Amino acid sequence: MSAARFDWPALMRLGLRELRLTPREFWRLTPMELMIMAGLEGQPAPLTRARLEELAARYPDNERPRE
Repeated sequence: MSAARFDWPALMRLGLRELRLTPREFWRLTPMELMIMAGLEGQPAPLTRARLEELAARYPDNERPRE
């Protein structure tokens, strides 16, 4: 499992309040199942610093800074 952290309070609000799941139903779901039920599957992953640095190295700015 990756080092990704989940915002459990937000996920619980989504599952229990918005989707009206029982606690038992909520805890039996995988995170992906919850995302699918919420219509959030297919959302792009957040841009991490490592990915930003990778993109910056691959596509460097060619303009010289203005003086």
